[in-house]
Amino acid sequence: MLTNPRADRVRSVRGLSRRQSRERSGLFVADGPQSVREAVRHAPGAVRDLYVTPAARERHADIVTAARAADIELRECSEEVLAAMSGTDAPQGLLAVCAVDRPRLADVLARRPRLLVVLVHVRDPGNAGTVIRAADAAGADAVLVTTESVDVHAPKVVRSTAGSSFHLPIVTGLEPAALLAELAAAGVRTYAADGRGEVTVDEVDLTVPHAWVMGNEAWGLTDRVREACDEVVRVPIHGLAESLNLAMAATVCLYSSARVERPTGQS
Repeated sequence: MLTNPRADRVRSVRGLSRRQSRERSGLFVADGPQSVREAVRHAPGAVRDLYVTPAARERHADIVTAARAADIELRECSEEVLAAMSGTDAPQGLLAVCAVDRPRLADVLARRPRLLVVLVHVRDPGNAGTVIRAADAAGADAVLVTTESVDVHAPKVVRSTAGSSFHLPIVTGLEPAALLAELAAAGVRTYAADGRGEVTVDEVDLTVPHAWVMGNEAWGLTDRVREACDEVVRVPIHGLAESLNLAMAATVCLYSSARVERPTGQS
């Protein structure tokens, strides 16, 4: 059992909270039972190590059993060690070190996607993670993330996805203008989500392959990005609220698409 919170291995795992360490090592951390469960179930080949406390081993026997069946190495550690690795206020006894997956845009487009979401200069980890989770729930084919956005493998983003980051491709490091041009060439219409849109989410054509383009939390989308999209679309506000935040607006847009794609609520 690992009991020394100052051991080199512990410091190495804790270091993955820094973007530079993740980029150098190609590894990131999935913390907590929900994220670890989805990593073990849906991306077992990406899991390099799984750390578990004695209490969590008993409490989450299903995850431990699935990990053993997938030949994932389990390393038992003390609560103090797991807290040092996690860096969270209330660690939950399970932590997985995973290899970063780097899907390519070309592979996503080759599968003729029906629904995509694009994050342009999205900086807030909670918002990014919630949009990824909403995209997964709505049946989106992939999430496309442009340069200068938050690192989708940052601990707060991974935690906010509640495991959804292991369910669908997340392509990162994309340049906005080039990405929009590639989507157009692939026959994917691009809808810029913006409160100044002339059409609403209820009026735009969601029967065609399309991508929702979501902007920065503070300033939204730039004029250049809006102009490069096929249409600028707004979520109607029926009450007195000034606007919806990024994650809420993205969820409304994605579920509007899902209702058209699956009108009877089928999965």
